Amino acid sequence: MASHNPHRVYIPTNARANQYLLAEFKPDAAFYQQFDSAEQAYQQLAQQLFSLADAAGLRNVQLIANDKLPVVRFHQEAYSLQTEKQILFFYNPKYHEAQGLFSTAGYTARKIRAVFLATGDELRSEAAAFHTKVVQLLQSWQQQLPGTPAIKLRDHQHLSYDLFARQKGHKESYGYKLRGLYPRYRARQCILPDEHSEITYVTVTLPLTRAIKQQLLSSDATDFSPLYQQLQQQFATACAGKKLDRLALVANGLIPVVRSSKWDQNEQNSELQKVSFNPQSNEPQLLAFWQADKLVDTAHFIIVADNDDNTEFGYGRFMNQVEAAVRSFADTLQLSAERQDLMLRFYQHISYVLPAAAA
Repeated sequence: MASHNPHRVYIPTNARANQYLLAEFKPDAAFYQQFDSAEQAYQQLAQQLFSLADAAGLRNVQLIANDKLPVVRFHQEAYSLQTEKQILFFYNPKYHEAQGLFSTAGYTARKIRAVFLATGDELRSEAAAFHTKVVQLLQSWQQQLPGTPAIKLRDHQHLSYDLFARQKGHKESYGYKLRGLYPRYRARQCILPDEHSEITYVTVTLPLTRAIKQQLLSSDATDFSPLYQQLQQQFATACAGKKLDRLALVANGLIPVVRSSKWDQNEQNSELQKVSFNPQSNEPQLLAFWQADKLVDTAHFIIVADNDDNTEFGYGRFMNQVEAAVRSFADTLQLSAERQDLMLRFYQHISYVLPAAAA
Protein backbone atom coordinates (compact mmCIF):
# COMPACT_ATOMS: atom_id res chain seq x y z
CA MET A 1 0.00 0.00 0.00
CA ALA A 2 1.47 3.35 -1.07
CA SER A 3 1.80 5.95 1.64
CA HIS A 4 0.51 9.49 1.23
CA ASN A 5 3.06 10.45 3.89
CA PRO A 6 6.67 9.84 2.79
CA HIS A 7 7.74 9.56 6.42
CA ARG A 8 5.47 6.59 7.13
CA VAL A 9 5.94 3.09 5.80
CA TYR A 10 2.91 0.82 5.67
CA ILE A 11 3.77 -2.61 7.00
CA PRO A 12 1.37 -5.60 7.03
CA THR A 13 -0.45 -6.03 10.33
CA ASN A 14 0.74 -9.65 10.43
CA ALA A 15 4.34 -8.46 10.77
CA ARG A 16 6.20 -10.11 13.63
CA ALA A 17 7.94 -8.07 16.32
CA ASN A 18 10.80 -9.15 18.55
CA GLN A 19 12.92 -7.39 21.13
CA TYR A 20 15.69 -8.73 23.30
CA LEU A 21 18.53 -7.28 25.32
CA LEU A 22 21.88 -9.00 25.45
CA ALA A 23 24.16 -8.23 28.39
CA GLU A 24 27.67 -9.65 28.63
CA PHE A 25 30.81 -9.38 30.70
CA LYS A 26 34.18 -11.08 30.66
CA PRO A 27 35.02 -13.00 33.84
CA ASP A 28 38.73 -13.16 34.62
CA ALA A 29 40.67 -15.68 36.70
CA ALA A 30 40.02 -13.67 39.86
CA PHE A 31 36.30 -13.88 39.17
CA TYR A 32 36.34 -17.68 38.94
CA GLN A 33 38.49 -17.96 42.06
CA GLN A 34 35.50 -16.77 44.09
CA PHE A 35 33.73 -20.08 43.35
CA ASP A 36 34.48 -23.75 43.93
CA SER A 37 34.19 -24.46 40.18
CA ALA A 38 32.94 -22.91 36.97
CA GLU A 39 29.79 -25.01 37.22
CA GLN A 40 29.11 -23.73 40.72
CA ALA A 41 29.69 -20.17 39.49
CA TYR A 42 27.10 -20.55 36.72
CA GLN A 43 24.53 -22.05 39.06
CA GLN A 44 24.96 -19.21 41.55
CA LEU A 45 24.86 -16.56 38.83
CA ALA A 46 21.68 -18.10 37.43
CA GLN A 47 20.04 -18.10 40.86
CA GLN A 48 20.90 -14.43 41.34
CA LEU A 49 19.74 -13.46 37.86
CA PHE A 50 16.45 -15.35 37.96
CA SER A 51 15.61 -14.06 41.44
CA LEU A 52 16.14 -10.48 40.25
CA ALA A 53 14.13 -11.18 37.10
CA ASP A 54 11.19 -12.51 39.11
CA ALA A 55 11.23 -9.41 41.31
CA ALA A 56 11.33 -7.14 38.22
CA GLY A 57 8.55 -8.98 36.41
CA LEU A 58 10.83 -10.10 33.56
CA ARG A 59 9.42 -13.41 32.40
CA ASN A 60 11.81 -14.73 29.75
CA VAL A 61 15.47 -14.66 30.82
CA GLN A 62 18.35 -16.91 29.79
CA LEU A 63 21.93 -17.21 31.05
CA ILE A 64 24.55 -18.39 28.55
CA ALA A 65 27.89 -19.64 29.84
CA ASN A 66 29.26 -21.58 26.87
CA ASP A 67 30.28 -18.72 24.53
CA LYS A 68 27.54 -19.40 22.00
CA LEU A 69 25.81 -16.49 20.29
CA PRO A 70 22.06 -16.13 20.95
CA VAL A 71 19.80 -15.73 17.91
CA VAL A 72 16.14 -14.83 18.51
CA ARG A 73 13.28 -15.59 16.12
CA PHE A 74 9.49 -15.46 16.29
CA HIS A 75 7.71 -18.83 16.38
CA GLN A 76 4.31 -20.08 17.46
CA GLU A 77 6.00 -22.82 19.48
CA ALA A 78 8.66 -22.11 22.10
CA TYR A 79 11.89 -24.03 21.92
CA SER A 80 15.65 -23.53 21.89
CA LEU A 81 18.16 -25.21 19.62
CA GLN A 82 21.91 -25.37 20.15
CA THR A 83 24.50 -25.66 17.41
CA GLU A 84 28.27 -25.50 17.77
CA LYS A 85 28.29 -21.69 17.67
CA GLN A 86 24.72 -20.55 18.35
CA ILE A 87 21.72 -20.92 20.62
CA LEU A 88 18.52 -20.22 18.70
CA PHE A 89 15.53 -19.09 20.75
CA PHE A 90 12.16 -19.46 19.07
CA TYR A 91 9.22 -17.91 20.89
CA ASN A 92 6.01 -15.92 20.65
CA PRO A 93 6.28 -12.83 22.89
CA LYS A 94 2.54 -12.94 23.64
CA TYR A 95 2.58 -16.31 25.32
CA HIS A 96 6.00 -17.76 26.08
CA GLU A 97 7.91 -17.42 29.34
CA ALA A 98 11.12 -19.20 30.32
CA GLN A 99 14.27 -19.26 32.42
CA GLY A 100 17.26 -21.29 31.34
CA LEU A 101 20.94 -21.83 32.03
CA PHE A 102 23.11 -22.94 29.10
CA SER A 103 26.55 -24.24 30.02
CA THR A 104 28.80 -27.10 28.96
CA ALA A 105 30.33 -29.51 31.44
CA GLY A 106 34.06 -28.92 31.82
CA TYR A 107 33.99 -25.72 29.77
CA THR A 108 34.99 -22.34 31.24
CA ALA A 109 33.25 -19.46 29.49
CA ARG A 110 35.23 -16.47 28.23
CA LYS A 111 32.04 -14.38 28.35
CA ILE A 112 28.94 -14.61 30.50
CA ARG A 113 25.81 -13.56 28.61
CA ALA A 114 22.33 -12.82 29.89
CA VAL A 115 19.49 -12.63 27.38
CA PHE A 116 16.26 -10.81 28.21
CA LEU A 117 13.43 -11.53 25.78
CA ALA A 118 10.55 -9.06 25.70
CA THR A 119 7.07 -10.41 26.36
CA GLY A 120 3.58 -9.00 25.90
CA ASP A 121 1.36 -7.65 23.13
CA GLU A 122 2.84 -4.20 22.38
CA LEU A 123 6.59 -4.63 22.16
CA ARG A 124 7.43 -1.37 20.38
CA SER A 125 5.36 0.89 22.61
CA GLU A 126 6.70 -0.87 25.73
CA ALA A 127 10.31 -1.13 24.53
CA ALA A 128 11.64 1.78 26.58
CA ALA A 129 10.02 0.50 29.79
CA PHE A 130 11.44 -2.96 29.13
CA HIS A 131 14.91 -1.50 28.55
CA THR A 132 14.68 0.47 31.81
CA LYS A 133 13.70 -2.63 33.78
CA VAL A 134 16.62 -4.60 32.37
CA VAL A 135 19.12 -1.83 33.16
CA GLN A 136 17.87 -1.60 36.74
CA LEU A 137 18.17 -5.37 37.11
CA LEU A 138 21.71 -5.37 35.68
CA GLN A 139 22.81 -2.62 38.05
CA SER A 140 21.55 -4.68 40.98
CA TRP A 141 23.16 -7.86 39.63
CA GLN A 142 26.42 -6.03 39.01
CA GLN A 143 26.69 -5.30 42.73
CA GLN A 144 26.50 -9.04 43.46
CA LEU A 145 29.16 -10.05 40.93
CA PRO A 146 32.76 -10.49 42.09
CA GLY A 147 34.72 -7.42 41.00
CA THR A 148 31.50 -5.61 39.92
CA PRO A 149 32.59 -5.87 36.25
CA ALA A 150 31.58 -3.54 33.43
CA ILE A 151 28.69 -4.94 31.40
CA LYS A 152 28.20 -4.39 27.69
CA LEU A 153 24.51 -4.06 26.79
CA ARG A 154 22.91 -4.45 23.36
CA ASP A 155 19.24 -3.73 22.65
CA HIS A 156 17.93 -5.53 19.54
CA GLN A 157 14.54 -4.85 17.96
CA HIS A 158 13.14 -6.47 14.82
CA LEU A 159 10.09 -6.17 12.59
CA SER A 160 9.77 -9.03 10.10
CA TYR A 161 7.29 -9.29 7.23
CA ASP A 162 6.72 -10.67 3.76
CA LEU A 163 7.02 -7.89 1.16
CA PHE A 164 4.42 -9.76 -0.89
CA ALA A 165 1.84 -10.07 1.92
CA ARG A 166 -0.70 -7.89 0.09
CA GLN A 167 -0.46 -9.93 -3.11
CA LYS A 168 -1.19 -13.03 -1.04
CA GLY A 169 -4.43 -11.49 0.23
CA HIS A 170 -3.38 -9.80 3.47
CA LYS A 171 -4.66 -6.27 2.78
CA GLU A 172 -4.42 -4.73 6.25
CA SER A 173 -1.41 -2.58 7.07
CA TYR A 174 -0.27 -0.12 9.71
CA GLY A 175 1.69 3.10 9.15
CA TYR A 176 4.97 3.27 11.06
CA LYS A 177 7.30 6.24 11.48
CA LEU A 178 10.00 3.90 12.83
CA ARG A 179 11.62 6.48 15.10
CA GLY A 180 15.23 6.01 16.11
CA LEU A 181 15.80 4.28 19.43
CA TYR A 182 17.60 7.16 21.12
CA PRO A 183 14.86 9.83 20.68
CA ARG A 184 12.08 7.26 21.12
CA TYR A 185 13.51 6.15 24.45
CA ARG A 186 14.24 9.66 25.63
CA ALA A 187 10.63 10.68 24.98
CA ARG A 188 9.64 7.90 27.38
CA GLN A 189 12.08 8.93 30.12
CA CYS A 190 14.53 6.14 29.35
CA ILE A 191 17.81 8.04 29.22
CA LEU A 192 20.65 6.37 27.31
CA PRO A 193 24.27 7.47 27.70
CA ASP A 194 25.74 9.89 25.16
CA GLU A 195 28.50 7.36 24.51
CA HIS A 196 26.67 4.66 22.59
CA SER A 197 26.65 2.93 19.23
CA GLU A 198 23.55 2.64 17.07
CA ILE A 199 22.96 0.80 13.81
CA THR A 200 19.75 0.40 11.81
CA TYR A 201 19.46 -1.91 8.83
CA VAL A 202 17.29 -4.23 6.77
CA THR A 203 17.95 -7.79 5.71
CA VAL A 204 16.28 -9.43 2.73
CA THR A 205 16.14 -13.23 2.63
CA LEU A 206 16.02 -14.60 -0.91
CA PRO A 207 15.62 -18.35 -1.48
CA LEU A 208 17.66 -19.29 -4.54
CA THR A 209 14.91 -21.23 -6.24
CA ARG A 210 15.21 -23.53 -9.22
CA ALA A 211 13.85 -20.73 -11.43
CA ILE A 212 16.50 -18.23 -10.28
CA LYS A 213 19.31 -20.72 -10.78
CA GLN A 214 18.04 -21.61 -14.24
CA GLN A 215 17.78 -17.93 -15.11
CA LEU A 216 21.30 -17.03 -14.00
CA LEU A 217 23.31 -20.26 -14.41
CA SER A 218 23.91 -22.82 -17.11
CA SER A 219 22.68 -26.32 -16.26
CA ASP A 220 26.19 -27.80 -16.09
CA ALA A 221 27.82 -24.94 -14.16
CA THR A 222 30.45 -25.74 -11.56
CA ASP A 223 31.65 -22.15 -11.27
CA PHE A 224 28.85 -20.24 -9.57
CA SER A 225 30.49 -16.81 -9.83
CA PRO A 226 28.07 -15.62 -12.57
CA LEU A 227 25.10 -16.24 -10.26
CA TYR A 228 26.52 -14.28 -7.35
CA GLN A 229 27.97 -11.52 -9.51
CA GLN A 230 24.64 -10.96 -11.24
CA LEU A 231 22.71 -11.00 -7.97
CA GLN A 232 25.17 -8.48 -6.51
CA GLN A 233 25.00 -6.24 -9.59
CA GLN A 234 21.20 -6.40 -9.89
CA PHE A 235 20.78 -5.65 -6.22
CA ALA A 236 23.18 -2.69 -6.37
CA THR A 237 21.43 -1.39 -9.49
CA ALA A 238 18.01 -1.61 -7.79
CA CYS A 239 19.37 0.41 -4.85
CA ALA A 240 21.11 3.01 -7.02
CA GLY A 241 19.47 6.43 -7.03
CA LYS A 242 17.62 5.70 -3.78
CA LYS A 243 20.44 6.81 -1.48
CA LEU A 244 21.01 3.22 -0.40
CA ASP A 245 24.75 2.67 -0.67
CA ARG A 246 25.70 0.61 2.37
CA LEU A 247 25.04 -2.86 1.03
CA ALA A 248 26.12 -6.46 1.47
CA LEU A 249 25.46 -9.85 -0.07
CA VAL A 250 26.02 -12.93 2.09
CA ALA A 251 25.71 -16.11 0.04
CA ASN A 252 28.31 -18.41 1.54
CA GLY A 253 25.94 -20.60 3.54
CA LEU A 254 26.57 -18.66 6.77
CA ILE A 255 24.11 -16.63 8.83
CA PRO A 256 24.85 -12.90 8.67
CA VAL A 257 25.39 -10.99 11.90
CA VAL A 258 25.48 -7.22 11.34
CA ARG A 259 27.59 -5.09 13.65
CA SER A 260 28.99 -1.59 13.88
CA SER A 261 32.66 -1.42 12.95
CA LYS A 262 33.12 0.57 16.16
CA TRP A 263 32.88 -2.75 18.01
CA ASP A 264 33.53 -5.54 15.50
CA GLN A 265 35.28 -6.32 12.21
CA ASN A 266 34.30 -8.63 9.35
CA GLU A 267 35.01 -12.22 10.31
CA GLN A 268 33.44 -15.65 10.11
CA ASN A 269 33.30 -19.03 11.76
CA SER A 270 31.71 -22.29 10.69
CA GLU A 271 28.17 -20.89 11.07
CA LEU A 272 28.21 -17.10 11.25
CA GLN A 273 29.35 -14.31 8.97
CA LYS A 274 29.97 -11.08 10.87
CA VAL A 275 29.41 -8.07 8.60
CA SER A 276 30.63 -4.73 9.96
CA PHE A 277 29.56 -1.31 8.72
CA ASN A 278 30.47 2.21 9.71
CA PRO A 279 27.22 4.21 9.75
CA GLN A 280 29.22 7.39 10.42
CA SER A 281 31.14 7.17 7.15
CA ASN A 282 29.96 9.01 4.04
CA GLU A 283 31.70 6.52 1.77
CA PRO A 284 29.62 3.84 -0.03
CA GLN A 285 30.18 0.33 1.27
CA LEU A 286 29.50 -2.74 -0.87
CA LEU A 287 30.51 -6.03 0.74
CA ALA A 288 30.13 -9.51 -0.72
CA PHE A 289 30.70 -12.92 0.83
CA TRP A 290 30.38 -15.95 -1.47
CA GLN A 291 32.45 -18.78 -2.90
CA ALA A 292 32.66 -19.56 -6.60
CA ASP A 293 32.60 -23.33 -5.97
CA LYS A 294 29.73 -23.35 -3.44
CA LEU A 295 26.09 -23.19 -4.50
CA VAL A 296 23.86 -22.18 -1.59
CA ASP A 297 20.09 -22.35 -1.08
CA THR A 298 19.60 -18.83 0.31
CA ALA A 299 21.13 -15.41 -0.30
CA HIS A 300 20.96 -12.66 2.32
CA PHE A 301 21.03 -9.01 1.32
CA ILE A 302 21.73 -6.20 3.78
CA ILE A 303 20.91 -2.50 3.51
CA VAL A 304 22.27 -0.26 6.28
CA ALA A 305 20.86 3.16 7.10
CA ASP A 306 23.18 6.13 7.54
CA ASN A 307 22.84 9.08 9.88
CA ASP A 308 20.82 11.12 7.38
CA ASP A 309 18.22 8.36 7.13
CA ASN A 310 17.28 8.96 10.75
CA THR A 311 15.17 12.07 10.22
CA GLU A 312 13.21 13.92 12.89
CA PHE A 313 10.27 11.73 11.86
CA GLY A 314 12.13 8.40 11.93
CA TYR A 315 13.17 5.77 9.39
CA GLY A 316 9.86 5.63 7.48
CA ARG A 317 11.26 7.34 4.40
CA PHE A 318 14.30 5.02 4.46
CA MET A 319 12.03 1.97 4.56
CA ASN A 320 9.93 3.26 1.66
CA GLN A 321 13.14 3.56 -0.36
CA VAL A 322 14.18 0.06 0.72
CA GLU A 323 10.82 -1.42 -0.29
CA ALA A 324 10.96 0.32 -3.68
CA ALA A 325 14.49 -1.03 -4.28
CA VAL A 326 13.61 -4.57 -3.22
CA ARG A 327 10.48 -4.61 -5.39
CA SER A 328 12.58 -3.50 -8.36
CA PHE A 329 15.10 -6.23 -7.56
CA ALA A 330 12.28 -8.79 -7.32
CA ASP A 331 10.92 -7.69 -10.71
CA THR A 332 14.35 -8.20 -12.26
CA LEU A 333 14.39 -11.75 -10.92
CA GLN A 334 10.79 -12.31 -12.09
CA LEU A 335 9.70 -13.47 -8.64
CA SER A 336 6.09 -14.57 -8.23
CA ALA A 337 4.51 -12.51 -5.45
CA GLU A 338 1.65 -15.01 -5.10
CA ARG A 339 3.86 -18.09 -4.77
CA GLN A 340 7.01 -16.86 -3.05
CA ASP A 341 7.87 -15.12 0.20
CA LEU A 342 10.39 -12.29 0.25
CA MET A 343 11.11 -11.66 3.93
CA LEU A 344 12.24 -8.23 5.05
CA ARG A 345 13.53 -7.71 8.57
CA PHE A 346 13.92 -4.16 9.90
CA TYR A 347 16.49 -4.09 12.69
CA GLN A 348 17.29 -1.40 15.24
CA HIS A 349 20.28 -1.98 17.52
CA ILE A 350 21.80 0.22 20.17
CA SER A 351 24.70 -0.71 22.44
CA TYR A 352 26.69 0.82 25.25
CA VAL A 353 28.64 -0.12 28.35
CA LEU A 354 27.43 -0.06 31.92
CA PRO A 355 30.67 0.89 33.69
CA ALA A 356 32.08 -1.18 36.51
CA ALA A 357 30.07 -0.48 39.64
CA ALA A 358 31.73 1.31 42.53
CA ALA A 359 32.90 -1.11 45.18
